[in-house]
Amino acid sequence: MHSELRNVAPLRHTTYVIKVKVCPMAEPKKGDLIEIFRGLYQHWAIYVGEGYVIHLAPPSEHAYAGANSMMSVVHETATVKKEKLCVVVGNHKYCINNILDDKYEPHSVKEILQDAHRFVGKELPYGVLTRNCEHFVTELRYGKPESRQVRDAVTTVVAGAAAGLVLVGLAYGVAKLLVSEDNEEA
Repeated sequence: MHSELRNVAPLRHTTYVIKVKVCPMAEPKKGDLIEIFRGLYQHWAIYVGEGYVIHLAPPSEHAYAGANSMMSVVHETATVKKEKLCVVVGNHKYCINNILDDKYEPHSVKEILQDAHRFVGKELPYGVLTRNCEHFVTELRYGKPESRQVRDAVTTVVAGAAAGLVLVGLAYGVAKLLVSEDNEEA
């Protein structure tokens, strides 16, 4: 997996650490997936050359939206845009992250670029769980719309719910045991 973090105004020989990724500076290549760190979530784009990316953007998604970008969850459509990488990134950090290269064979760069450009300016169905910006770019690169961000969030919620059920079950068992002991003493 190719994973490199970039800052809009890079410094020579700088390395950034995000979560457990170490991302040295590098120039993206045509067809690379770009992961943009927006704080609570990541926005995704695909690099198409000459400093441009193509990305799926609901109306609330832009570099300086701040907390308002979280409003993307209420939108049912989004527009495919071609914009300068530095405009999409704004003052956030980004990472070249061809996240599924270890799982799928990427399409040819020519095919990725043709498909990406074919969507520019179009409005597409959007759903934060099923048709988000990560689904869009992974489908362009691999032919498979996947979102590890959504998968990880769902896994976390399911694990939390399971832990909650275990705690409720334990509390019920302890309460039943205490009531049983009280009945035996009476």
